[in-house]
Amino acid sequence: MELGLHYYTFTHPDWETTLADRLAETARVADDGGVSLLTLMDHWFQMEQVGGPFEPMLEGYTTLGYLAGLTRNIQLGLLVTGVTYRHPGLLAKTVTTLDSLSEGRAVLGVGAAWYDREHAGLGVPFPSTAERFERLEETLQICRQMWSDDDGAYNGKHYRLAETICLPKPADGTIPVLIGGGGERKTLRLVAQYGQACNLFGAPGDDGVAAVRHKLDVLRGHCDRLGTDYDAIRKTILYQGETTTDPDGFLRQMEAYRELGVSLVSVMPPAYQDPVPWATSLVGDIRPRLAAV
Repeated sequence: MELGLHYYTFTHPDWETTLADRLAETARVADDGGVSLLTLMDHWFQMEQVGGPFEPMLEGYTTLGYLAGLTRNIQLGLLVTGVTYRHPGLLAKTVTTLDSLSEGRAVLGVGAAWYDREHAGLGVPFPSTAERFERLEETLQICRQMWSDDDGAYNGKHYRLAETICLPKPADGTIPVLIGGGGERKTLRLVAQYGQACNLFGAPGDDGVAAVRHKLDVLRGHCDRLGTDYDAIRKTILYQGETTTDPDGFLRQMEAYRELGVSLVSVMPPAYQDPVPWATSLVGDIRPRLAAV
């Protein structure tokens, strides 16, 4: 199984003076240590359950561009881009720029968005849930078109583009799309129709494994109805349990998830601690054992 690192908080000791240095060093440790995917959140305000808006938060794609210059191997993305945050044509161009400058290491993680407070706070429209999912589907269509040879118009319900020109093209011709969330009627249908990867929440214990098993069964059903190759979709989880403090327990959990077809697990550094020693332990002690799962 592959390992991902989800850098979800910048609130570390003395962050006012060490934020950039700690982020950079954590990324280097992950890159040198064989971590497959490095992700950030796509928020303007920190989530309320992790301290709220008065905690530090960097803009996602600016930060990924910075990290692209510091790393050489690791894939880079947001977990996940909120569809309401950027016009889809500009989003496609932004992710393509990241891909070009990182020599093909960009991943487009995308979802329907949910954090209404940051939208209201910064004056960004926050449509209804139904409309956000309509916009998400159109965004996926626009990105697919901009990464194709079709540079003509796109006319949707919410977005109209006169020319879908995107040069340079992605390094590998396209960019893998990871759709986050486990909504069974809409989100997993979009994964089956447009995605190359899904990301689900992985909780400790049998209940967490059972929940992911159910979501993947739903995804398989959507793939069957749409004629999509279920096995070609990369199954990933964001694990919400202990890692370095209980490596044996973590690895036992990953064996259960691997049996479901999960091929990558992203883990998060402990809140309010220096992430560098944690990342160093992660790549030294856990990643080699995880690779054998």
